[in-house]
Amino acid sequence: MANEVIQNKDRAWDIASVQLLDKAEKDGISSAFTRREGQKGQGGFGKSGVCCKICHMGPCRITPKAPRGVCGANADTIVARNFLREVAGGTAAHSDHGRHLVLKLRSVAEGKGGDYVIKDEAAVRRGARAYGVPEEGRPVNEVAIDLCKIFIEEFSSQEETLATLKLAPEKQQKRWKNLGVEPFGIDRMVVESMHRTTMGVDHDYKNLLLHAFRTALADGWGGSRVASLVSDILFGTPNPVRSEVNLGILGKDTVNILVHGHEPALSEMLAVAAMDPEIKALAKAAGATDITLAGICCTANEVLMRHGIPVAGNFLQQELAVVTGAVEMLIVDVQCCMPSLPEIAAAYHTEIVSTTDMAKTVGAHHQAFDEHDALASAKGLIKRAIETYKRRDPAKVLIPDAKRPLVAGFSVEAIKYMLGGSFRASFRPLNDAIISGRIKGVVGIVGCNNPKQKLDAYMNILTRELIKADILVLKTGCAAIASAKEGMLTPEMALEAAGPGLKEICEAVGIPPVLHLGSCVDNSRILEAASEIIFEGGLGDDLAGLPAVGVAPEWMSEKAIAIGCYFVASGTDVILGNPFYTSGSENVSNFLAEETKNLFGASFYTEEDPLKAAELIHQLLDAKREKLGINKKSERKLLDMKDRRAHGV
Repeated sequence: MANEVIQNKDRAWDIASVQLLDKAEKDGISSAFTRREGQKGQGGFGKSGVCCKICHMGPCRITPKAPRGVCGANADTIVARNFLREVAGGTAAHSDHGRHLVLKLRSVAEGKGGDYVIKDEAAVRRGARAYGVPEEGRPVNEVAIDLCKIFIEEFSSQEETLATLKLAPEKQQKRWKNLGVEPFGIDRMVVESMHRTTMGVDHDYKNLLLHAFRTALADGWGGSRVASLVSDILFGTPNPVRSEVNLGILGKDTVNILVHGHEPALSEMLAVAAMDPEIKALAKAAGATDITLAGICCTANEVLMRHGIPVAGNFLQQELAVVTGAVEMLIVDVQCCMPSLPEIAAAYHTEIVSTTDMAKTVGAHHQAFDEHDALASAKGLIKRAIETYKRRDPAKVLIPDAKRPLVAGFSVEAIKYMLGGSFRASFRPLNDAIISGRIKGVVGIVGCNNPKQKLDAYMNILTRELIKADILVLKTGCAAIASAKEGMLTPEMALEAAGPGLKEICEAVGIPPVLHLGSCVDNSRILEAASEIIFEGGLGDDLAGLPAVGVAPEWMSEKAIAIGCYFVASGTDVILGNPFYTSGSENVSNFLAEETKNLFGASFYTEEDPLKAAELIHQLLDAKREKLGINKKSERKLLDMKDRRAHGV
């Protein structure tokens, strides 16, 4: 077993990735998949969470013979501290994304936004009503400035709880208040997390873990929720769009430019610049037929949702995109961008360009994006890519014949419109379908890819099992891209793969059985949708009572830990495809898996087999339906006018 050769077909689900893994081997290129093999001896102390490096009396490792570190900390304290620090890291990443967008919106509203404008006035006014900002009869920029004041307070507030918490169902708010986990400002929560975990401060594992959930709530109901709302204001609220996905979208004779990371400001302007007639003429003068702009990872989802720009791939395909030999430029900003990219690009003609001063990469060309002259900055990058096209070596090019159509862009506003139309936009039809049993429940599948697992396999197997069983699936981030590559993001797939109840709803409404809600920061849209179900009525008054489950099948990032915590704290059970680093403390593990049920009405489960995960989801949904008294399938009933009035339709 130690010398077993792993085949590339066992590393990835889709044919494009397999072909390029084969090419990488022939070209002598290492990838995350092969480097993972070199890390087979990953430390057991780290994986169990009992290695402590917080002070320099250590590092300390807890064992049966040495049950306490130098300072006296035991496994419970050390594991809980490490867990809280991971949550703080994930919260900081997603929320800092939100902060950048808020500051950009403020500049735009003050008339200092350069090439940026407010694209969605309705989103401004919708946000103003949600936060209690007067908007009727006022100029949109004036309203936006007042909104920004509230949003900035979400980061800096020292003693006031987040205003965004009031967007949750009332019973949820009371639960958080009673537990003492209502977060203050995001920045304070992250700083307090680091303070609590410093040597000699908080040693009570339960106290540490409760603050982990509090900090995560600052992300899910603070930074991430604000980020999605401000993105809608600046760039437009997503509506359904058609596009294509996978590495086959690269053009054989086009200048291929990929954007990768998480900040949408640059990618939005690149989308505009790539359509400029002058830029297109330059590409043709260089011998190309056109420009292909596409995305990797969550930036891909941002420009897909709003422009229909194709998606080249998800997280573990970023290196493989370079291995095609057909990419002129890979533009990166923050989060999930591998430091290996420049080394791989050196074997081809591809140029890696970093664009954010807080995220430089050794070997990359650094060209800070000038947001004050954004369009010119974007055009400059494309012109550089056009020059790079002239150096492409056809002998090194392999573009897989693999791409699929997709439909994305399902914001909560878009879903409401599709369910009820312009005048009766509502979640009522979805609620009725769940109550009648035509849809058994809703599952959110989120998260990254991880080379510990076969790329996309868990996500795709689980998704097929769920839609076959009449379960509506909501997806974000790399999980959504996995479904897109499998062809599951088209309405037509409902006819082929969905169960009869889900199929009926999808046919009637015209939606896929798997809804792409956006990037990983848009997980807040899943919570928004769940809240809309509660507000619509008929399915309880608490998110913990909804027949809904979250799954992170192939997660790898600290952001995923924060996401999981804010879902559980919001009353939604979360299934992990691989475990947390907490096994070294039975008490911490028990708190996350059992005690949270009494606190939040939800908990964490770990299941590494997608088929067993599907069985577990059925059990969890059945239990919720049983508690609501709807765990039976009712016959379809035509309502007369009296019935319709009783339902408010």
